[in-house]
Amino acid sequence: MLQKHKTLGVLLTLIAVLFPPALFASGGEAIDLTSHGIGYAALLIFGIAYCLVMLEDVIHLRKSKPVLVAAGIIWAMIGFYYSQHGMSHDAEAAFRHNLLEYAELFFFLLVAMTYINAMEERKLFDALRAWMVNKGFTLRNIFWLTGVLAFFISPIADNLTTALLMCAIVMKVGGSNHKFIAVACINIVVAANAGGAFSPFGDITTLMVWQKGMVPFTDFFQLFIPSAVNFLVPAVIMSFAISNEVAKGDGEVVYMKPGAMRIVGLFLVTIAFAVMGHSFLGMPPVLGMMTGLGLLQFFAFYLRKTHKKHYDKEIAKAKDVKEHERLRTLGDGAPFDIFGKVAKAEWDTLLFFYGVVVCVGGLGFIGYLGMVSHAMYADPSFITWANVLVGILSAIVDNIPVMFAVLSMEPTMSQGQWLLVTLTAGVGGSMLSIGSAAGVALMGQARGIYTFGAHIKWMPVIALGYAASIMTHLWLNADLFTG
Repeated sequence: MLQKHKTLGVLLTLIAVLFPPALFASGGEAIDLTSHGIGYAALLIFGIAYCLVMLEDVIHLRKSKPVLVAAGIIWAMIGFYYSQHGMSHDAEAAFRHNLLEYAELFFFLLVAMTYINAMEERKLFDALRAWMVNKGFTLRNIFWLTGVLAFFISPIADNLTTALLMCAIVMKVGGSNHKFIAVACINIVVAANAGGAFSPFGDITTLMVWQKGMVPFTDFFQLFIPSAVNFLVPAVIMSFAISNEVAKGDGEVVYMKPGAMRIVGLFLVTIAFAVMGHSFLGMPPVLGMMTGLGLLQFFAFYLRKTHKKHYDKEIAKAKDVKEHERLRTLGDGAPFDIFGKVAKAEWDTLLFFYGVVVCVGGLGFIGYLGMVSHAMYADPSFITWANVLVGILSAIVDNIPVMFAVLSMEPTMSQGQWLLVTLTAGVGGSMLSIGSAAGVALMGQARGIYTFGAHIKWMPVIALGYAASIMTHLWLNADLFTG
């Protein structure tokens, strides 16, 4: 998901410490290949692939490509070895186990992305942006509004979409004020990541923890106050660097297309299906999400059938030529296409996710990492520090494989510790601009203004918020750390 510019040696060391084999052995009987050439080759292949991922913005190679190829090679080597020993069924069972883990997350994310794309096509986000730009707020007001909105929108939408929307606002009102844009972008990244940490579907890592059953749905919201602290501590300090001059709007007016708010309602109903199905029926959340996708398809059918009729009615009520022409253009445009929204999902991210899950699964099944699988969690007195370290590593290495590794190991931890690692993995990436999808995306959107250097100037303040959020969780949810 992210571009990380670190050396292969550091990456391999982190992999050796973090990626244990416990989960993947459950799908079939595993042979220890840690001292075999296949084990070393698999580790090297994954290391090379991930280095290419980290250099994505330099070599302009999509991040999904190297990990997809690496996953195929790793499991081909495993399959060949096991077939030579008459155990091909065990390798197949292990691979299917990994594939099922991925499939549930894939369809959940695909539905969420489709809904977000549908809202964007109906101009919901554009209307929100135009309203904020033209409201006559001061720059400091915009700083706080974009931060607060990023914090509260990202638990429902994904933090990447949220960050891009808020960045568009600050770019509009900031103009040539590069200092304001840079600081506001940092605030947006921190807020979006913090907001996603207290929601089961606010980030891929929290979704993984929820679907794995490590933390019940309602318990995630005990991270609300620690997450808010993570956002507010650096925001308060950074706000003093923002002037109180009045932002200048451009007078742009954006009209939402028919059905925009109803799609938001359907999205909330879909999330409710996922939560209730998982909590009361014991079914995977993906069942509720796919049911909700069916509802969106029915609504898309309705929008297509009523497209022309709606705009004909609006044209008849138009009061001037300009309004008449605007409505006529919309009426002649293409009606709502649900599969167009599916096609616009972040396929590179979804395929990258597959590659990471399958590669890590292969490395775990090989057993090469068993020698150090308990390096972080073997000592009960070190568990808290280990979970804090997970957050720091997620600013260097993508938080998806880091969290997937922790879930694979399934260390014996209290509910408080599982919430702690969920928090740190979610907000730790805010410490570096390259530490989260939101940060990487904004560096591209505000190229030359919001940069790695601009972000790192405020890293001590962001780290203070990181530490404060951890301390808040340890104090506020102390009762969850017993047992």
